[in-house]
Formats: sequence, C-alpha cells, structure tokens
Amino acid sequence: MKKIALVSATLFGLAACDDPNASFPSLFQEAGAVTDAHGAFGSATTNNIAIQNGDKSYTLGLARRFADEVPDTVTFAFNSAVLDENARNTLRNQAHWIIQFPEVRFKVFGHTDAVGSNAYNKSLGLRRARAAVNFLVSQGIERSRLEAVVSFGETQPLIQTTDRERRNRRTVTEVTGFVEGHPNILDGKYAAVIYRDYIASAVPTTTLKSTKESE
Repeated sequence: MKKIALVSATLFGLAACDDPNASFPSLFQEAGAVTDAHGAFGSATTNNIAIQNGDKSYTLGLARRFADEVPDTVTFAFNSAVLDENARNTLRNQAHWIIQFPEVRFKVFGHTDAVGSNAYNKSLGLRRARAAVNFLVSQGIERSRLEAVVSFGETQPLIQTTDRERRNRRTVTEVTGFVEGHPNILDGKYAAVIYRDYIASAVPTTTLKSTKESE
C-alpha cells in the first residue's frame, strides 16, 4: 500500500512539473503575473510597479466601484456612431459619477460587431468612442481626462457571432488611473476622493423633512 501511495505521489509530482503554472502560478511566473489576465509581455512588470507605487490598488478600487455603481456600456444601431436617448442617459449617469472624482482619468473603448472589414470597423469603433467622449465633455468633464480608444468586434465581441449583434456594437467606459500631479493625490488626501460623494448624504433625512414642513 505504501509503495502504491509513493508511486502515485511521484506521478502527481511529475505531472505538476510538466505544467507547474496549473497548480502554483505565482511560484513559477514573473512577479505580478497573476494580475495579468491577457498574458501580454511586460504587463506583469507594469502591474507590479503600479501596485508598489500605490496607484494600481487605488485605480482597481475605483474601477470596481465605477462598474458597480454606473452602467459602463452603451450600444449603437448597425453601422452608426449616433448616440440614441438610452445611450445619452447612460452617459449622463457616467458623467455624474465622473464629475465627483476630478483626480481620475478614464478611457472609452469603441467596439463593433463582426460585419464588415477590419479597417472599416476600426474606424467605426473609434467614431463611436469619440461620440461618447464628446458627449461626456458636453456634460462638464474635462477632455484631458478622457481618451477614446478603438477596438473592434472581431477581437473583443461580447456575443460570438459573425452576424449583426447590437450588444457587440458598443462603447465601454473604464477607470484607467489618476490625473498626473493632481494636488489631492500628491498630498495624500485619497480618502477625500473616495468619500466626497457621501457628503451630501450626511444631512439627516429628519432635518430635510422638518425643513419642508416649516415651509
């Protein structure tokens, strides 16, 4: 029985050696690689540096919060970069959130479905991203804090299909970092960034109610 157990353990160990990343990825990869979802060369180092200087953890926290609290995606009609009313309402919600965090930078990624050539879809995706950025700017967001980035449906579709698919014709807004040199970041007032939007909610509801009753 002991020999069988020993042989089994040895075989398991050899299998693990064939693919060490499968069981213990953090032990056999570049430091920070476990945060690299896409496997791009150099991303692990970039993540590691960002985490060490503190920017990455703050950015990830705000990115998760933005995705949880605000719809980050708008969709488009076929072969169009025109924002319909639903898209404009979503972008208004995004702008309301973004304007509370003047220290934060964002990227808007444009996508298409798989219909059409790569070259045309690349241009269309960029026009969609720019349309979203322009609308956010019209809502009072500084253009310097927004970047329009193109991607197209063949590379990052939500729905795997070669047909027309509205869910693939979209823009996605994401938190990407902090404005370089902003005083709220340099003097360590990150808590003020996170809790700024809670200030208004600090007013007791009873006070508001009594005020209305006195009127």
